[in-house]
Amino acid sequence: MSGREAILGAVRRSLKRQPEDAAARAAVEARLGARQRGPIPARAQLEPGAQVDLFQTMAEEHAATLTRVARAEDVPGAIAEYLSGHNLPQRLRAAPDPALENLPWDRHPLLNVAHGRASASDEVSLSGAFAAVAETGTLMLLSGERAPTTLNFLPDTHIVMLKTSQVVGSYEDAWARVRAEFGNGKLPRTANFITGPSRTADIEQTIQLGAHGPRRLHIVLLDDGPGGNGPGNAG
Repeated sequence: MSGREAILGAVRRSLKRQPEDAAARAAVEARLGARQRGPIPARAQLEPGAQVDLFQTMAEEHAATLTRVARAEDVPGAIAEYLSGHNLPQRLRAAPDPALENLPWDRHPLLNVAHGRASASDEVSLSGAFAAVAETGTLMLLSGERAPTTLNFLPDTHIVMLKTSQVVGSYEDAWARVRAEFGNGKLPRTANFITGPSRTADIEQTIQLGAHGPRRLHIVLLDDGPGGNGPGNAG
């Protein structure tokens, strides 16, 4: 008997199950198939527009900054303005995603944009988001060919382009979108939930930003219809 079989056998004995307990297996499969939703906080049960406003409020409470734009062609300008306002280089590494590659970067010739995975020398990164959770101001980013995870953690400044239609109320809503996108039983390799910039209070209970990843998180929120209340500016 292998170590794995010994451990699983001990678990089965503690649960009083046989190795091929068909009834128990059927019960587990039924429970997984039902996908019972957990409790949803009342603050997440809002209309789409209110969910977007709540997401912005919660994200800013966790030290993220946010700029709202009305059109996709406004995104490069918003990014250039943010970098300039923080005395950051007009240079960034962006995800190899057509939604980002096809933005009118040529309107801002001083902005140097390269697409691909981030390296330790990259100071600023740009990625898209899969969803955003209003109840906590959290971004949900999935890994893939168009979304290298290195962009989320290596550069000191992380910029995320988010659409208002991607904002949902709860984590359960975000996972429901993942299942709808990928199909039953299929998941991306990595799902990162990001709430504000990296931080720690391990040293004398003093908050330090950038402990395990970016010290700045900036969100460019694009009004693409559902949930959008028009452009604004915060942060």
